[in-house]
Amino acid sequence: MGTQQDYPLLLDDGLSQLTPGCRVVVRHGSRARELSVVNNDQCTGDGSTDLHGNPVLKSKTGKWKACPFILGTECCERLAYYGIATNLVSYLTTKLHEGNAYAARNVTTWSGTCYLTPLIGAVLADAYWGRYWTIAVFSTIYFIGMCTLTLSASVPAFIPAECVDSVCPSATPAQYGVFFLGLYLIALGTGGIKPCVSSFGADQFDDTDSNERVKKGSFFNWFYFSINIGAFVSSTVIVWMQENAGWGLGFGIPAIFMGIAIASFFSGTPLYRFQKPGGSPLTRMCQVGVASFRKWTLDVPLDSSLLYETPDKHSAIEGSRKLEHTEELTCLDKAAIVSEADREDGDFSNPWRLCTVTQVEELKILIRMFPVWATGIVFSAVYAQMSTMFVEQGTVMDRTLGSFTIPAASLSTFDVISVIFWVPLYDSVLVPIARKFTGKERGFSELQRMGIGLFISILSMVAAALVEIKRLQIAKDLDLVDKNVQVPLNIFWQVPQYFLVGAAEVFTFVGQLEFFYDQSPDAMRSLCSALSLLTTSLGNYLSSLIVTIVTAVTTSGGRPGWIPDNLNNGRLDNFFWLLAGLSFVNMVLYVFCAKKYKQKKAS
Repeated sequence: MGTQQDYPLLLDDGLSQLTPGCRVVVRHGSRARELSVVNNDQCTGDGSTDLHGNPVLKSKTGKWKACPFILGTECCERLAYYGIATNLVSYLTTKLHEGNAYAARNVTTWSGTCYLTPLIGAVLADAYWGRYWTIAVFSTIYFIGMCTLTLSASVPAFIPAECVDSVCPSATPAQYGVFFLGLYLIALGTGGIKPCVSSFGADQFDDTDSNERVKKGSFFNWFYFSINIGAFVSSTVIVWMQENAGWGLGFGIPAIFMGIAIASFFSGTPLYRFQKPGGSPLTRMCQVGVASFRKWTLDVPLDSSLLYETPDKHSAIEGSRKLEHTEELTCLDKAAIVSEADREDGDFSNPWRLCTVTQVEELKILIRMFPVWATGIVFSAVYAQMSTMFVEQGTVMDRTLGSFTIPAASLSTFDVISVIFWVPLYDSVLVPIARKFTGKERGFSELQRMGIGLFISILSMVAAALVEIKRLQIAKDLDLVDKNVQVPLNIFWQVPQYFLVGAAEVFTFVGQLEFFYDQSPDAMRSLCSALSLLTTSLGNYLSSLIVTIVTAVTTSGGRPGWIPDNLNNGRLDNFFWLLAGLSFVNMVLYVFCAKKYKQKKAS
């Protein structure tokens, strides 16, 4: 919060005897006459500062005054991202003339990269730059990538020649180079935005203020709402423009919105609250491991107060509150034992030999969070069916609406509509009702909320299986089993399964955002947000693995299998039942882990 050296003029004027705590507020400059001491309750209690590192007043910064700029940034950035991702495979096949398999592989590789790069941005944010500057730098990279991609679809020299009859000339290395340069600059840019924006928004609410904690729970709901507004516009308006007005304009409009996102983010700077980076979390975890290994032969004292911790009220980790000692994983407590050698040496500043209790508790928290984190992978595998098996199921259903043919993939719009419907309902209706029964500030705890979402995800797989049973029965009755044709069952029968997935998202994905922010160590929040995003990537890989195993097992002996090219002769319903079963087992394990989980205790 500052030292006496920071404010020499103030101390010289005899103001040093005034109340400590939220000591100094910079009004217009750094001269003493422009500094004043205010009461503790007028400033944030979580150590947040302004852009220049000065303490901030609660009444002038953060909360919902700052959040519209952050929500606007997220909405526009997601519109830009989905404006590229939603229809990317079509551009690769129709304009770059790639085959279906090659194009699909390029899309999944790029999508997977977009969910891996947040680990890079998270480490930079937590260790060195802070969330604000990480977002600023990576947003600029993102925008350059969007502009590069737009040029690749607009400049004739960068566009492959059109097909002549059935002959489609391949793109040149230069054309590929420009396109994929833009595409992977976008992937890199998302790495600094995805793990930081939600955490930076939550930073605008003081953890030590009960009223602001309630509002923070509401922020996560509206944050996810903003994501889906951007996704909805992209999957409807932007996709239509790409197909009908040209790809240059179809990529250019998302690029413009990315520029708007950057402008929105910087516009709120005077209102933001900032958390200082606390140094590399990976280094701190390694230090605990090394220090505990060095003292492996020592016994942990029964009195935890004998373990090493800084004597003042501030943590040794920049931007982090102290954490209270817990009785779990006591083997790691060895890192905080003050040995005879430490006492004789008198130097307690080497964390490779001696760690604070707070530093040890950071690692304990991550280990405790791991089982809860792992259960999110199966949920993400269920979520991945929207872009895979749900679409395949829809292609063999009746997709006509008058004279219009509905693209099977467009049914995912009902998932977005579901989220847009459930977020206000959850925030304004369910939370107040639940609060009366549970007495919790946010109605449900993060773990309860995630568990409800896991249950709803089971129902979505059951709904998909029941629709498939109905479709297969019609195919059998009409003797269409051996024909790879559409079955006269309207595609809108799929709406309930999409709607249930959307409801599950509002509970589980938003619950994950809350959980990984609130329960993570203060100086590791970006990293934990990145880890929660990693479940999406791993869920996609798990889904692919399940499909591979199911295909190998069910096609043995010359059988068509559950998922043949002709789904009328398959058993896709069994695949959905399998996922429902796996989801049920996953939910049981989750409930067990959630009951065992111990909440973070910050001083």
